Amino acid sequence: MNILFLSIGRLDDLTQNSLYPDLLREIKSHGHNVYAVSPLEKRFNKETALATEAGIEILRVKIGNIQKTNIIEKGISTLLIESQFKKAIKKYFSDVKFDLVIYSTPPITFANVIKFVKKRDGAASYLLLKDIFPQNAVDLGMFSKKSPIYKMFRNKEKSLYKLSDRIGCMSQANVDFVLKHNPYIDADKVHISPNSVEFLDKNIDAETKENIRKKYGVPTDKKVFIYGGNLGKPQDIPFVIKCLKSNENKDDRFFIICGTGTEYSKLKAYVEAENPKNVLVINGLPKDEYETFVASADVGLIFLDHRFTIPNCPSRMLSYMQNKMPVIACTDKATDIGSIIENGGFGWWCESVDADEFVKVCDKACTADLAQMGENAKKCLAENYSAKRSYEIIMECE
Repeated sequence: MNILFLSIGRLDDLTQNSLYPDLLREIKSHGHNVYAVSPLEKRFNKETALATEAGIEILRVKIGNIQKTNIIEKGISTLLIESQFKKAIKKYFSDVKFDLVIYSTPPITFANVIKFVKKRDGAASYLLLKDIFPQNAVDLGMFSKKSPIYKMFRNKEKSLYKLSDRIGCMSQANVDFVLKHNPYIDADKVHISPNSVEFLDKNIDAETKENIRKKYGVPTDKKVFIYGGNLGKPQDIPFVIKCLKSNENKDDRFFIICGTGTEYSKLKAYVEAENPKNVLVINGLPKDEYETFVASADVGLIFLDHRFTIPNCPSRMLSYMQNKMPVIACTDKATDIGSIIENGGFGWWCESVDADEFVKVCDKACTADLAQMGENAKKCLAENYSAKRSYEIIMECE
């Protein structure tokens, strides 16, 4: 089959171990012709270009800035992506007849692109629902349901769902949420299609782990907890700081926060003002360096704002699992990521409203059999979250 994949996420290197490159390579390995379209923000000063990577045709389309910019520019750029993608597909893939188009949210503004490919080629359509917008923005107080902005994006969301022949959700809670709030959708076309990665064991030996910790000034005699990823509104950084403060008098643990985002400055200000002895904050690392760094920790952390009513499933959980690490999820009650982690025997959950509860969960981690829990994480990853399994789920629908 000729398969088209559309994503708002930057696909910088299709050979890298990451959510969508892993899936695209898996699809390619089964003999399909794979074409991908991803954005290239104007801040990189590059023009639209077509390339071949890992046997996949990748079209990077120049768009406005949607990251590391203000909300107005991000909003305008997001609205323009649809027409820019459509124009690029017409120009660069005019001679390709697609059998299947796969696309992920965000954004929800792909409807006209999907409609164009379906009408032109008779293609089937498959939505990987990774983000439920605009409700997530409402949850965080960015605008209300009475706002014209909400109504506009809600209509686009409905259009996208209607156009999708199949909708793959990250978990059962996501399936339930989508069907409850969109009763017009045929329940038979909605199913679980979780985040996935190539199954790799990234665990490192004790000597390597010790050397990495020494390199970054991380204690070798304490349990090390790490959060890696976006540092924005969804993570509720003021609450993360409360959690760090509540653990300041604990001598058996050390916390690493590594990432970038709009809320990073708050973490930096906290560290500079209070100089906590058991906290290290790093403003991001190159991917390869970060992957090595995360492997030196003992427990992975996930933070989500308690106000969320939509069930998020952060993909960083998979990175921790690849490193055979237990996971602590400190989140809202809407997501079922906590029950996934606890039922899988590789971590703990607490609601992100009480920093003292987070301390209690960290206490448990400091005395638990982390090695066995790491093995449980590895087993769960292999059985449920591999790119191979994602490919099978998608193709079962065709």
